Amino acid sequence: MRFRDASAKLTFLLGFCTFLLQSQSRAVKPLEVLQRHCVECHNAHDKKGGVVLDRGPIVIDDLQQIVKMVSGQSPKMPPKRDPLSIEEVKALQLWVASGAEIPEGRVLTDTRIADRQWWSLKPLRKPAVPEAGDGWAKNEIDHFVTAKLREKGLKHSPEADARTLIRRLTFDLIGLPPTPEEIRTFVRDSQKDRDGAYAKLVERLLDSPRYGEQWARQWLDVARYGESHGYDKDKARFNAWPYRDYVIRSFNDDKPWTRFVREQVAGDVLYPKDPDGVVAMGFVAAGPWDYIAHHEVGEGKLDGRIAKHLDRDDMVSAVFNAFMSTTVQCAQCHNHKFDPVSMTDYYRLHTIFAAVDRRDRVYDLDPEIAKKWVKIESEVADLDKKLRDIDKAIETEGGAELKEIKARVAKLKEAGKASLKYVAEHGYHSHIVKQQDTEKWVQLELADSAEFSTVRLRACYDDFAGIKGGFGFPARFKVEVSDDPKFSKDARVVADHTKRNFLNPVLAPVDLPGGKGRFVRVTATKLVERKNDYIFALAEVELLDAKGRNLARGAKVTAKDSIEGGNRWGRRNLVDGKYSTGGDPKSAAELAEALKTMDSILAKVETPERLKKRDALRKQRDQKMKELDGLPEGKMVYTLATHFKPRSRVIPTKGVPRKIHLLHRGDLRNKGDEMTPGAPALWESVSATFNLGKDHTEGQRRAALAHYLTDPKNPLLWRSAANRIWLGHMGRGIVDSPNDFGRMGMKPTHPELLDWLAARFRETESVKDLHRLIVTSSTYRQASASDLQNAKIDGSNAYYWRMNRRKLRAEEVRDSVLQVAGALDLKMGGPSFRDFKFKDDHTPKFWYHLHDHNDPKTHRRTIYRFIARSQTQPFLTTLDCADPSQMVPKRDETTTALQALALMNNPFMTAMSEKFAARTKNIDEAIWLALGRAPAKPERQTLNKYAKTHGMPATARLLFNLNEFAYVD
Repeated sequence: MRFRDASAKLTFLLGFCTFLLQSQSRAVKPLEVLQRHCVECHNAHDKKGGVVLDRGPIVIDDLQQIVKMVSGQSPKMPPKRDPLSIEEVKALQLWVASGAEIPEGRVLTDTRIADRQWWSLKPLRKPAVPEAGDGWAKNEIDHFVTAKLREKGLKHSPEADARTLIRRLTFDLIGLPPTPEEIRTFVRDSQKDRDGAYAKLVERLLDSPRYGEQWARQWLDVARYGESHGYDKDKARFNAWPYRDYVIRSFNDDKPWTRFVREQVAGDVLYPKDPDGVVAMGFVAAGPWDYIAHHEVGEGKLDGRIAKHLDRDDMVSAVFNAFMSTTVQCAQCHNHKFDPVSMTDYYRLHTIFAAVDRRDRVYDLDPEIAKKWVKIESEVADLDKKLRDIDKAIETEGGAELKEIKARVAKLKEAGKASLKYVAEHGYHSHIVKQQDTEKWVQLELADSAEFSTVRLRACYDDFAGIKGGFGFPARFKVEVSDDPKFSKDARVVADHTKRNFLNPVLAPVDLPGGKGRFVRVTATKLVERKNDYIFALAEVELLDAKGRNLARGAKVTAKDSIEGGNRWGRRNLVDGKYSTGGDPKSAAELAEALKTMDSILAKVETPERLKKRDALRKQRDQKMKELDGLPEGKMVYTLATHFKPRSRVIPTKGVPRKIHLLHRGDLRNKGDEMTPGAPALWESVSATFNLGKDHTEGQRRAALAHYLTDPKNPLLWRSAANRIWLGHMGRGIVDSPNDFGRMGMKPTHPELLDWLAARFRETESVKDLHRLIVTSSTYRQASASDLQNAKIDGSNAYYWRMNRRKLRAEEVRDSVLQVAGALDLKMGGPSFRDFKFKDDHTPKFWYHLHDHNDPKTHRRTIYRFIARSQTQPFLTTLDCADPSQMVPKRDETTTALQALALMNNPFMTAMSEKFAARTKNIDEAIWLALGRAPAKPERQTLNKYAKTHGMPATARLLFNLNEFAYVD
């Protein structure tokens, strides 16, 4: 083919290139073929045929096998779907033949999302109550249970006797045994009006302050409540207890469930005038916390960032497991395999807690002081926002040029960290002050007046509060030279940086013009923040002559004030020739040059008006912080916080959320898109994103989550809570996986009953109403004796044809022993008692074996015990006490030889047996106190004989070891 001119040739070439580009864009991409057809079966979870495509390097042999199968060779793939197209097969063949190269950063993921067609996600509607028909039913619960019994060919059990009922009900509602007098009164009243006496008993127990203590304990199991951090350094949380007391108060007050839920997620935002709003968030903070990873490693290192990620995972998991019975944590590395929760959903939830940390935080029960705290903190937050707005305006005006140089500076700073040459003698450090514009100075005195061409300032390196390089370098300063030590005459300013902020040099040297004189003074006119206070610090001052010699070495140093702190800080360190550097001199020089460039750009956009406004705002903020410091300290609670004093490497966010990215395969080194706040769309009409404004606060994120959780259309909240309360009374839940209502969990045995209870609970929001309904039902009042015919059909009693006999929980055993022994102290609330000797060491020590069990301060109810995580209480742990490091929706119930030995020989049991023996006059009274009944004649004879031979304390221990004492029928 010939072309008449160059123009025609050019037209042809352009057209041909366009054709090639279009052909390439239409080409089948092999990775997309694998993503579309293969990864949903061949992934780390399913591993069909042993082939895994979404983890680690893909094995070439696996790919070759896949190519054979999709090409039609047996066994054919995909097995139950249409075969791949010819183009797709060819694309895979060519790709594998050429080595199957995968672009860096490209990952395959199983993108399937489960649907919402599952019982727990369906809208909550109150079902019709079925007919019972046999006169047995006392309320709606019995109608549903009767219908299921008939369906399964079962029959209900007769009602338990009066003594059994009062013992069962009293333990269930208040966690203590009824007294002999209470039993006698109830049995007598029941003979006249059984239902009336029972109803009266129910109300008395629900009104008892002991009720809140009993049911708070069950919620605290779910909340993974403990009073130490756990992990290696199990540091104590001395201010965790206010959250425990809050839960007790909430149950006693029958707090509406939506309020109870909202307070524990965003109480400080939604109820700022109520101190409970801060205390309640102890729920999110209650779990274990890795002290070493946060305090000693920090977010500057990968291990510290992993710890922070796991910390947020604990918060997210706790909220959704506890309130929604939903295992969102399964979507950390891939979309949830069974429930409609995507990785995007999971990481959106992380953004909600991205600004908070677990810390002690001030709250106050004085409403006026609380109001002042809220008002001033709100004003500080407003000032912070205005300061950020000024910074944003400067960033915008600086444009791409400023953005690029900032990125370069950040890169050079990071390179400097990697090659840091650390020196222990830090330098000079002024006294700490609260006002930023406090003037500070430090001064060098040479032997004689001398001429020097350069004044070189070197910044300090100190990892205190995570500051590191540039620690204490002044925001504004000037350098003066004089032959007068007081600088009252003949003072010459050789460098003036007092009009606008000087960029922090990190560890790059700052070279300034020199002069001639005997005295050189560096005056800081605007200090930098340390941790809600201000300082002035320098590592070294060098005075270089024309030949580069340092004339300042060993000079006399004076200052307005100085911290003289061992080897690290002192005036002498300013001229000792020792200072930390970024290591590579070339990198340091590049950083210094980049900082100069950045400063020149900022000089154009940091207008005098902006600088003046920023200084005024900072002064206002300092004044507000001073007002906060002047308020009474208030009480402290371990909860969520954004503002607190930095400590070690734990730095407050001050309400600015950390950036959260989707992590491919859950790997912090493989970041995807940045996430915005949201939650899984688990029910109809709910959005997966929170439509918050551009400048929303971190608190608004948590408030949005609180409203999401308590949305009236959310079916999970009410089903989950109703099931937990049912479990607490009946020994097993209608759903026997209380934390998981998804496809990995159990299905409800009585779905209509659960929905009826949940709908009723949504209407009333009253926990006590639900208790009343359950315990007054005939279902609850059944005897626990077995029936051979029923047991053949339903051996596990899943359909409630009898009452489940249960073992006393560990706390109930201890509390009952104390009560029977006459030693129980019913004081409520306040700091926890310690049944151990404690040493607050580098790693705390908890010595249970050194505790005096006769100490009356430790005879309070067990819910008020200090709960350490790493070293749990041996006696209670033996009795199946909940692990405070885990969410425990349902206690284990075991029977072991160790339990019998503990109940017989533990020093606590020995001490209480002595008190029990001293309290009783005879065997009859002892049996009434321990077992709530009169002894049979043979029992009396046997025990009297035993007491005469072995003594009454040994007899008391025997009674404590009876199954009748340790079980509730």
